[in-house]
Amino acid sequence: MSNTPDKTEINNNFSDLHKPFNLQQAIVESARCLYCYDAPCIQACPTSIDIPTFIHQIRTENVKGSATTILSQNIMGGTCARVCPTEVLCEEACVLNEEIEQPVEIGQLQRYAVDHLIKTSTTHPFERAEPTGKSIAIVGAGPAGLSCAHRASMLGHDVTVYEAKEKSGGLNEFGLAAYKMVDDYAQKETKFIMDLGGIKIIHNQKLGDNLHLENLQNNYDAVFIGVGLNSTWSLDLENEDAEGVLDAVQFIEAIRQTEDKSQVEVGNDVVVIGAGNTAIDAAVQAKRLGAENVTLVYRRGEEQMSATQFEVDLARINGVNIKLWSAPKHIIADEHVAQIEFVKTKIEKGKLVETIFTYKLEADMVLKAIGQKLEIEDLKGIDIEGGKIVVDENYQSSIKGVYAGGDAIDCGEDLTVQAVEDGKQAAHAIDNMFNYEKGGEE
Repeated sequence: MSNTPDKTEINNNFSDLHKPFNLQQAIVESARCLYCYDAPCIQACPTSIDIPTFIHQIRTENVKGSATTILSQNIMGGTCARVCPTEVLCEEACVLNEEIEQPVEIGQLQRYAVDHLIKTSTTHPFERAEPTGKSIAIVGAGPAGLSCAHRASMLGHDVTVYEAKEKSGGLNEFGLAAYKMVDDYAQKETKFIMDLGGIKIIHNQKLGDNLHLENLQNNYDAVFIGVGLNSTWSLDLENEDAEGVLDAVQFIEAIRQTEDKSQVEVGNDVVVIGAGNTAIDAAVQAKRLGAENVTLVYRRGEEQMSATQFEVDLARINGVNIKLWSAPKHIIADEHVAQIEFVKTKIEKGKLVETIFTYKLEADMVLKAIGQKLEIEDLKGIDIEGGKIVVDENYQSSIKGVYAGGDAIDCGEDLTVQAVEDGKQAAHAIDNMFNYEKGGEE
């Protein structure tokens, strides 16, 4: 009898990772918040959401007000509630941790409030300021770009967003595990942002291809670049182009863009190379698609993995085997990958070095999740350092009037919530530039 999961089972494997709260659960959980003065959870939130206030509003059943409190600081609060590592941000800072209690489930409460507003509200909670006559071009309809667009429109500016793909959302749409973003949520959130007005999105417009920075500078009063990391690193190994060797982001995108997940091809022996949340997303989803053996391999130890502990635990719960202190050495393939050889590594005098010990893993699919990079050739004329756009404290690049944010800059954290904050703050910086210029004209 076959152990291969059927169509229904596979699709059920991609249902919501966290079952959302109902009203009663939200009220009970919100009652645990101590409503701290100078609350540390606010300090831990990159977008500075007034967490105690929005929780108190839920407790008093002012759910719309709660959502407005959240969205006024983070317009993508719905996505962030689903995918942000709250366990190392706001929830880790919760003072209840000091009492050896579980922290308040801030992420779940945030999701409850925002989802309720988006589902039930007949009017947008925010209004645009009087039109300024200024126009802004935004490159990239991901978290940074959409956040910048929304705040800039609120400030009265006209915004045009240019997106390389056929759909908006960036990583929210294409790069996150399907069980984290069910029910086409990224598109619902994008529509909610667009409902403010004053924002136009043009798809299939790629910087350096059919979209050029110089033209944007000539046709708009300011430009914001929020393209994210739109290319992937190579292992630089022979046979890397063999069938069955894929970038993990390609694999994740295929799953997200396929309604019937049972139609997504997956190997029987899948090896994932990497240690971040993308690697975990790829490994867990391969397992949920029916792969018999999924092994995640990392060249250092577990303490050095960039994935959160929650994600690492999720992988193990789902049957992913994690092998550490191993670096890929050879991909063994004819036309299709068959095996991959690793060399054991260790730390010697503070440096990672290879040992003499090797081993092989059977592999009919290899997923590379070793990091993404910026396509800097599309950004000629802009100062780049360490593979990122250099910006000042106001998010302005080396070219006057051209701003940037999100993963394209060195913001310290490659998180959705940080990208949202970058976009928001850049919009205010652009607005300040317009006001300064207006003052000078007067």
